[in-house]
Amino acid sequence: QVQLMESGGGSVQPGGSLRLSCVVSGYTNSRKCMAWFRQAPGKEREGVAKLNSNTGLTHYVDSVKGRFTISQDNAKKIVYLQMNSLKPEDTATYYCAAYVICPNLWSEKPADWGQGTQVTVSS
Repeated sequence: QVQLMESGGGSVQPGGSLRLSCVVSGYTNSRKCMAWFRQAPGKEREGVAKLNSNTGLTHYVDSVKGRFTISQDNAKKIVYLQMNSLKPEDTATYYCAAYVICPNLWSEKPADWGQGTQVTVSS
């Protein structure tokens, strides 16, 4: 009932910036929490950031605090991940995800997933 489509990935040098976008369509009012995950080859998928669409409360994994910002447009149709001061270890496929409500733990399965967008950080 909800579709997510990521865009904005690409290749950048260390220290550079990218802004990922996630367009949310369908019954968007049924999703009150948005999140970004990432997965590098051979590594476990990890939660990066989440946003409570009702309250604006955000949470970030420690490795991206101070560098990444999750936000949402006022119509709640697009979710962004602003990525600054990018590091090689940020290289991964980034996935947009949606929950009915925000979970307390990253391990809870989202209701919806996007297809992923590749981010590569290298010199």
